[in-house]
Amino acid sequence: MRISAKSRYALAALTTMAMQEASGECVTVISISEGLGISKIYLEQVFSLLKRAKLVTSVKGAQGGYRLSRGASAITALVVLRAMESSIFEETAPSADVGAAYVDRALSSEIWLPLDAAVSAALEKTTLQSLAARAQKEKDGGTMMFYI
Repeated sequence: MRISAKSRYALAALTTMAMQEASGECVTVISISEGLGISKIYLEQVFSLLKRAKLVTSVKGAQGGYRLSRGASAITALVVLRAMESSIFEETAPSADVGAAYVDRALSSEIWLPLDAAVSAALEKTTLQSLAARAQKEKDGGTMMFYI
């Protein structure tokens, strides 16, 4: 599966924002850019799309920046990817000539539709909150230490 840089950056930026959600502070594009090592100019374009999709809100002023438009538990990876990729679940192009449409119908019912459904289900159950929790765990070393 190939996901565009725009979508990968959007998920990374929103995961970073979800990790900082409890502070209630706005997050700047510059801070995300520096933290993730992503081009600020490119990230600004991503945030323009995120704002248009109403996934983030912007706050102007000295303490301004961006906030998630709703809680991290209410934003799924599927919603983010659909906002960034207009063609993420486009209908698959025909694989056979009109005379062999039965082959296309078989491929569609046995492969393409179930695959789309499985990907959608996985993305729908993954929230920014779960991504933030996993990122925090990875940041903290990934494993817990027990001392006796």
